[in-house]
Amino acid sequence: MEFIIAFVLGAIFGALLVLLVNYLQKQRARELAQELVNQTQQQKMQELEMLLGRVKDAFGSLSMDALKRNTEEFLKVANEVLGRQTRTGELELEGKKKLIDQTLEGMKADLLRVQTLITEFEKDRAAKFGQLESHLSQAMEQTKRLQETTEQLRRALAGSKQRGQWGERMAEDILRLMGFVEGINYEKQQALDSGQNRPDFTFYLPQERKINMDVKFPLDNYLKYLEAQGENEKENFKRLFLRDVRERIKEVTGRDYIDPGENTLDYVLVFIPNEQVYAFINEHDRGLLDEALQKKVILCSPITLYAVLAIIRQAMENFNLQNTAGQIMKLLESFYKQWQMFVKSLEKMGKKIYEAQQEYESLNSVRKNQLEKPLRQIENLKKQVGPGFPEGEAMLVEAELIEGGETEEGQPGPGENSGPKEK
Repeated sequence: MEFIIAFVLGAIFGALLVLLVNYLQKQRARELAQELVNQTQQQKMQELEMLLGRVKDAFGSLSMDALKRNTEEFLKVANEVLGRQTRTGELELEGKKKLIDQTLEGMKADLLRVQTLITEFEKDRAAKFGQLESHLSQAMEQTKRLQETTEQLRRALAGSKQRGQWGERMAEDILRLMGFVEGINYEKQQALDSGQNRPDFTFYLPQERKINMDVKFPLDNYLKYLEAQGENEKENFKRLFLRDVRERIKEVTGRDYIDPGENTLDYVLVFIPNEQVYAFINEHDRGLLDEALQKKVILCSPITLYAVLAIIRQAMENFNLQNTAGQIMKLLESFYKQWQMFVKSLEKMGKKIYEAQQEYESLNSVRKNQLEKPLRQIENLKKQVGPGFPEGEAMLVEAELIEGGETEEGQPGPGENSGPKEK
């Protein structure tokens, strides 16, 4: 801010100084022009006096009249020369004046542009300063909120019970993110058969296997390490924190979290509910993680736990898929047997439908023709007898024909006549 003010004042002072210098130069130019004219006149008078002296010395014998006439001529010529030179000086002075005026106009335009830029810069500076003030206020407010949140978190993590609840909450958030369901994929605070210990979480694995996880983790000395000021104090709290971690690993291995009788795996999970703490351990004591693995303890940060749970879920899905595939194969075998029986029954039904179709075609062709043949004969007889044929006798003939009928081979029966009875 002071630099900007100094820059503006310097620009204004420089503009005023330029104006003053131009004014002084203009005044000085006028004075110089006047002096130049005066000097020119004096010089011409001196030259004229010198000329007159020389002429007087050389031509002393000449008459004063000739001298006066010559003097007048010389004066006249000198006046003409002096007038021309004066006009030339005035023209040059006018040109210089115009040049100075143009220079002043240019400087005036430049000063106006500088003033415009300064005004715009001042407006932009005021706007930027307002924005900066607003951003600083927001940053201060957010910093204050962050400090309050940090203080609340520090108070919340002051006790081991609160830290355990916080670890459980973090683990439950990851379980919900993975889509795990309590009672199906895991159990919470399930007592062991021994009844001595109760793991925080128990995850189900294929073939009725399971793995236990503990979420309580020592953070007292780590918090003190963050709040420490001196290097020696920080180093002391770091050493104490790493010692607490080793004690926690030893404590977990002394429990019944690994029990082949309960179909548990040979490993137990210990959840560290903060990535920064996990990175701190890995950075300052890289051998600690290997020591934990040798003791069948897996230290998990939130990201590591997410990966472990993803592997557990994939294993369960593969196992369920394998079991489902076996059941599907059994169902397919049963379906194949039933399908074969269905095909056989369908073939039998097809044969019966085919025989029924053949019988229907036989009835619709041969039998129908054999039944229609006597009727056609009766119609022929009616036509041969004519209208005078008694109706009673005609009916008797029809009855005899129907009762006698024809055999399947088309031959007349034993009681059948080949023609109508004569009266």
